[in-house]
Amino acid sequence: MAFAFIKIAAGVFGNAYALIADGIESALDAAGSIVIWGGLRFAARPPDATHPYGHGKAEPLAAVIVALGVLAAAAALAFASVREIFLPHHGPAPFTLFVLVVAVIVKEALFRSVSRLGRAIDSTAITTDAWHHRADAIISMAAAIGISIALIGGEKWQRADDYAALFACAIIASTGARLLGPALREILDTAPRGEITESIRRAARSVPGVIDLDKCFVRKMGVAYYVDLHVQVNGSISVREGHELAHRVKEAIRATDPRIADVLVHIEPANL
Repeated sequence: MAFAFIKIAAGVFGNAYALIADGIESALDAAGSIVIWGGLRFAARPPDATHPYGHGKAEPLAAVIVALGVLAAAAALAFASVREIFLPHHGPAPFTLFVLVVAVIVKEALFRSVSRLGRAIDSTAITTDAWHHRADAIISMAAAIGISIALIGGEKWQRADDYAALFACAIIASTGARLLGPALREILDTAPRGEITESIRRAARSVPGVIDLDKCFVRKMGVAYYVDLHVQVNGSISVREGHELAHRVKEAIRATDPRIADVLVHIEPANL
């Protein structure tokens, strides 16, 4: 938040509207991070009587809130940028470039570190937060280019700073739209993409006594996965044998990935 204040103050005193827009986006970025980490803390709460599957949905919900906030900010900044283009004002001060160079370095470093954490724990919210930093770095680069053009081109090119701010708004909006999709899919229990579903199927089929699989539903809850599986077995086995086989299937699946929190196995007779 302090870094955002520095950029806004430098933009105001240095007559650099692109830097002001960048600072506002950074302030929203900081506020979004608070929402993200708050959502993660709530999502980490254990299951209880009213939430038997835990509180994992709080994580993508936080990501949706942040993404919508980013889209709203992009719209507001775009409106202000267009208005500024038609208003007379002084050109940007040279010192604003130094602030932007530092901003690019800091934000790109933050993106790389937070992105690694998001991939490591497969967190939609943390990945969303990481891309905020990357968008902020891109916006700072665009602002630096616009201010450089305004400084080099003189009075005729002073509005390059405003056009850079408008370009920054487009980047903010595209980032918000791209981050909104995964969070909405997770809230709607969209089947996860990638290797995890196939590895679950392979693990279940590898258990002796399993003839085939009928259904395999996987959903993501925060950083955890929950599996509903219909397993086909020999219809002549006893209830106890079916129960023990279901436990072996569950253990085999959970051994494939530590993110799998629970597996519900339904035993069905196979058509032999």
